[in-house]
Amino acid sequence: MAEKKEPSYPLVANEESGSGTEKTKELSKKKRMKCIAFIVAFTIFQTGVILAFVLVVMRFKSPKFRLRSGSFDNDTFQIGTEAAPSFNLTMNTQFGVKNTNFGHFKYEKSTVTFEYRGTFVGMVTVDKARARARSTRKFDAIVLLKTDRVADSFEQLGRDISSGKLPLTSSSNLEGKIHLMKLIKKKKSAQMNCTMNVDIQTRTLQDIVCK
Repeated sequence: MAEKKEPSYPLVANEESGSGTEKTKELSKKKRMKCIAFIVAFTIFQTGVILAFVLVVMRFKSPKFRLRSGSFDNDTFQIGTEAAPSFNLTMNTQFGVKNTNFGHFKYEKSTVTFEYRGTFVGMVTVDKARARARSTRKFDAIVLLKTDRVADSFEQLGRDISSGKLPLTSSSNLEGKIHLMKLIKKKKSAQMNCTMNVDIQTRTLQDIVCK
């Protein structure tokens, strides 16, 4: 008997299958490239955000502590004469802690000292508190400024009383920390160094200059 020959078919199906596989691989490669490009772009974006955050937000600045104003009670405004110079003054003051940082400034208890030409004449206590981010915390305090006699500048005090103005200085240092998002803390201090004059005739505090 004659052997039957298997029918031969064209290899079109195999060629089409191979072509489809190549296209699938090419599409997968393009998807991977797009994914990689997206990851790279996102990483660059994140890096830029972090850099901007570090350069702008993380630049911690020292807060400023200032004497803003002062007024006197007439009943306790006592000034001696040129022959017997002295003063006993009760001053109502307003202080300000200016915080320009993006995190709040939490400071510890401190004091503000007042001097007349280098001689201590008064002090006030500053309670621990905090100044909110990018704001100024204002608070009032009563200061007793008193001297029976300034031994080192007795004659100068008499001349100042005669001129109608008493030069004073105030100084302080608030130690604290800048708190940012409850995660970052940075030690900073707010210093005060102010000069001013008490005008005896008008009983006002004038010429306040703080550095």
